[in-house]
Amino acid sequence: MAYYLVKAKYHENLLAELRKRLDSGEIKKMTPFGQALQYGLDHARLDPNDNGVAVWEEEDYCTPPLAQERAAVLDTYFTDLRVERVQEGKGWERIESLPRLWRTK
Repeated sequence: MAYYLVKAKYHENLLAELRKRLDSGEIKKMTPFGQALQYGLDHARLDPNDNGVAVWEEEDYCTPPLAQERAAVLDTYFTDLRVERVQEGKGWERIESLPRLWRTK
């Protein structure tokens, strides 16, 4: 298993649509990555040093990282996607004090 700290610039005008897809359970049901992507996006944070950038930890098995997630979801809602390999949970530890992307989660 590989874990990544993901940073990506979000399309602000599409965030409501992404939130609807998350809330409907559509993303969670995607195989094989849906549950991990759902969790990551539900708990995403805002990078205070980079306006319009969300950050989260993601478990992934693809080469290149997040290839399936990008094709199915991420490339629609985000640009400039960057990944940094981390140990499980260490990415969340680094960003836990940052403001949440979603006010209700």
